[in-house]
Order: sequence, then C-alpha cells, then structure tokens
Amino acid sequence: MSLPVIATSAMHLVPTLISHAGERAGVRFLEFFTANIRNPNTRRAYARAVNEFLTWCAEVGVSNLAAVAPLHVATWIELQMHTLSAPSVKQRLAAIRHLFDWLVVGQVVPHNPAASVRGPSHTARSGKTPVLDPSEARQLLDSLDISTPVGLRDRALIALMVFSFARIGAALAMKVEDVYTQNRRLWVRLREKGGKQHAMPCHHSLEEYLHAYLIETGIEHDLKGPLFRTIKRGTGQLSSTVLPQANAHAMVRRRAVAAGLKTLIGNHTFRATGITAYLKSGGTLENAAAMANHASTRTTQLYDRRRDEISLDEVERILL
Repeated sequence: MSLPVIATSAMHLVPTLISHAGERAGVRFLEFFTANIRNPNTRRAYARAVNEFLTWCAEVGVSNLAAVAPLHVATWIELQMHTLSAPSVKQRLAAIRHLFDWLVVGQVVPHNPAASVRGPSHTARSGKTPVLDPSEARQLLDSLDISTPVGLRDRALIALMVFSFARIGAALAMKVEDVYTQNRRLWVRLREKGGKQHAMPCHHSLEEYLHAYLIETGIEHDLKGPLFRTIKRGTGQLSSTVLPQANAHAMVRRRAVAAGLKTLIGNHTFRATGITAYLKSGGTLENAAAMANHASTRTTQLYDRRRDEISLDEVERILL
C-alpha cells in the first residue's frame, strides 16, 4: 500500500527515527497531528516538541524508535528545564506522552517511555499575562487613527478582545456574519477552544466600533468573508485574507508603543484586562467565567489581577 498523497509530501518533515521505522510508523506519526489533534496551536506546539525530542534522541545515539527509554525522556525533560518555564516543560512532556500513546495503540512501539516520567511541579494562583489599567486601555483605543481602514480594524479588534473577553484565535476566526443584530443590539459569535460556540451581546463601545468598521470599510455585505483582514500592499484597503495571529501580535505591540504605553503587552493582555476591569466594577466571578466561556471559575481567577493593586498598596506602606 502506498502512502496517501498528503503523507507522502510531508514524509521529509518527520524525524529520522520515525522515517527509519518504516512506512507504517510514518503514516501513524502524521495521523497523530492530522487526525488526532484538531487545535492548530496545540498541533504546532506538539510538533515542535516531538521533533526536537526525537532529533535529540538520534543525536545521542538512540538506534531506533523502540529503543527510546524513560531515561531518554527524563534526561531531555531535565535539559528543557534549564531554559523553559515549568508550564512549557509540562506541555512538552505531554506532547511526547501523547505521541507514544498513539504509537502504542497503533502497534508501532511496544511501550510508552514517557508514561513513568514525572514533569516539574507547577501551581499557578495568578496569570503572568501583562494587564493594562482601564485608563491605559482607553488611552490605547483613543490613540488609534480611525480615518483609515487599518485604524478602524485595529480599534475593532482590540475592543472585541477587551469587551467580550475573546481569545485572539476566536476573534480572528470570525466571519462578518458572526456580527449580527438580535433584540435591537449587536451580538458577536465566537468559536472558542474545543469547537465551543459562544455568543455575547456587545458593550455599547464595541457596538459603535464594529458598526464603524463594517460600514466604513464596506465589508458589511461580505457575510462569509473574514471579519479581520490584512491590508492590500500599497493601497491601504482591506484584502479578502484573514489577519494572521502573528500580525495581530505585532500590531498591538506597535500600537502600544505609539500610544506611549510602557507595559509589554500581547494579544492575551486584552482578555485579562477586560476580565479584571469587569470584576473591579462589581461583576461576579461566576458571570465573568460565563462571559469568558471558561468551564471553571478557577481558570477565570488566573485573569483576575485585582490583587496586584492590593500588593502595591501594601508595598507603599514600607516607610524609610
């Protein structure tokens, strides 16, 4: 049996230990990423981790895939801890463990060498995502030049993440039809992790920004087109191509600097900023979890940065 076309074209990308294990191992390896993992971010992270691990194994003299042992996994994980955070190392160990589980079920290898390896301990009570003060978020939004399509787009995207607590991936996956009117108010439809669909009414500021963006750029009738788009080179007008996540990250960094903000922000900053601002205004943790589409309030608590202000107030009590 010959390899499927997609597998054949990608076989040169697999690590040496996989390609040397034969066609069956190669197909099973590729199916792990194409058939077993649906989230593109998880797929990308897992692919990087397992490729680096299996390449390292070949470099240190592991002769074949079946010869990978718990000692190899533990040693590599220990090396990762020298340069990466505990959550990143735990994610890499999970990638190796899940891959070998998949290979064991497919009868490519007899056992999972990562099954007995323990990762680093990690407990998080508060997230590390930089958060903006509400006045800084307003400063950023007001600093944007909305006389151009790109300014309208950027204001709408940032406001969507702040006022609807949207993840950047869900925001960029939206189509124009995902902004709609219901009960005389504008609503947004978000497709979150795990394929979960989540709808929210718009804050009045977000409603204003989305209306201006859709109407003044002329995309309101392209219902199946992407909501947030790249700019055609040399024209300053919107294209029909969805804005890549990396471009959105570069945009918010650039906009923050131009607005005079000192905080080194990222796309996730606005989700944490919106949740914290909501809770500071008297919102409940339970409602914040529902608005953020979190399965548990424990996850929402990682975005609640109100304690940062308490800590700062207490530090200022140290008088010398």
